[in-house]
Amino acid sequence: MVTISHYKISNTLGVGTFGKVKMAEHTLTGQKVAIKIINKRKMEHMNMHEKIRREIQILQFLKHPHVIRLYELLDTPSDIFMVMEYVPGGELFDHIVHKLKLQEDEARRFFQQILSGVEYCHQCMVTHRDLKPENLLLDSNLHVKIADFGLSNTMRDGEFLKTSCGSPNYASPEVVTGKAYVGPEVDVWSGGVVLYALLCGTLPFDDENVPNLFRKIKHGNFTLPGHLSSEAKDLIVQMLVVDPTRRITFAQIRKHSWFQKDLPEYLAAPLNLAAEKLEYQADIIEELEDMGLKITDKDNLKPEEKVAYHLLADRASKQSSFSNLLRKDPAANPAANNALKLFDDEDVESVSRKFDQESSAPIYKIAVASDRAMLGMQAVSALECPWRLGLEAVMEAAVLMTEVLLNLRDLGYEWHNVTPWRVRARPLVPQMGIMLTVQVYKCSAGKYLVDVLVPQGPSLPAVQAALQFIRRLSEREAVASNIVTRPQMSRGAGYSTLSRR
Repeated sequence: MVTISHYKISNTLGVGTFGKVKMAEHTLTGQKVAIKIINKRKMEHMNMHEKIRREIQILQFLKHPHVIRLYELLDTPSDIFMVMEYVPGGELFDHIVHKLKLQEDEARRFFQQILSGVEYCHQCMVTHRDLKPENLLLDSNLHVKIADFGLSNTMRDGEFLKTSCGSPNYASPEVVTGKAYVGPEVDVWSGGVVLYALLCGTLPFDDENVPNLFRKIKHGNFTLPGHLSSEAKDLIVQMLVVDPTRRITFAQIRKHSWFQKDLPEYLAAPLNLAAEKLEYQADIIEELEDMGLKITDKDNLKPEEKVAYHLLADRASKQSSFSNLLRKDPAANPAANNALKLFDDEDVESVSRKFDQESSAPIYKIAVASDRAMLGMQAVSALECPWRLGLEAVMEAAVLMTEVLLNLRDLGYEWHNVTPWRVRARPLVPQMGIMLTVQVYKCSAGKYLVDVLVPQGPSLPAVQAALQFIRRLSEREAVASNIVTRPQMSRGAGYSTLSRR
């Protein structure tokens, strides 16, 4: 196994024009990445310097839950190594082919993510110009990741783009006719073609003869199948308007009734670019220190520290919501699935409520929506948590976390998920000095530690509450027979040998 910088390179994921795409593992965090290897000799021979430079420049700037991430760039005399986000779910194209066509609810979920990612690119003055299902990847939770920015370009006020690029079937009339365009309007057209493909399983404009294909596109000749809802038809028709000045905009698409249905909270508004300026999350910094990094300035991380930080932050953002995790494979995880049934849908929906909002009703927050972590959600600081209480058990992580939440509920707590594996809890009836943070760590394969931290110092009521929580957890039927290490209290810097789940 070849090692380059902090990465162990393994098998080949694919072969491209300039070289291979390899699977790799970050040696410090253990996170999987994809490394795109660009051979400089081939790049020079094909005169593709500008294309590669532009793609790298754009990807280094973009940071969005539904846009592929470029973590690091490694340069050697013979090759350029682009360390990128590993997306194991394949292309959206294959997903459509497999299902023939998607139901409107599933197509809507994909389209909402696509629009959010492309809209963010436009905020950053970047047009994609090659939107198609082949360039839309899916992660393990079937979340969209917009990829392949090789044909993208940056927009400048008062300037027009003239390059005819992109795949012919998805190209807008102004592109195929060589007219000048600003940028966003061509992505709206391509997005409309993608939406049509999601809902119909075919393309609105298709012909083996390219001149005939361009003729259909220039005249906007397409048909809509009868199975589509009237709202879906209306949106597609407004996106596939030949005149770009009359074509619907992304801001208008957001207000469309079809798009608005079941819109997740984190996608309800364009991503605030200022979110990237927020301070680094304390719990991820702590995890890096637990892994052995000696971080001297937590507000200004070194390049290698930033890479490790973003790998861990992206891992947290990709964690499916806890309810989805349990529902993923009910047959393989019956205990966790049965436990989930104790919570009704209203409880699961309460994840959008703020923890500090006062309420007389229980807030059974199963998990924070996965992508909220990317938007700068504040995590509780473990640096001010001197007292810890731990219990080790050999069991499935999802089952153990379910028991943690059920135990909190039975003891009369409400809670907020900082991450899917870290909850901050307080009694429903406020009690002076009681505030607990419960964290599940991974010790080794199949072995997990439930750690209770008392954030406000070693006050007697809080310590007693932590002891009560861990004792009751150890007595639960699903946990009792799997305990490896009985609860022990300790004071110190934490568990430096543990890697967080």
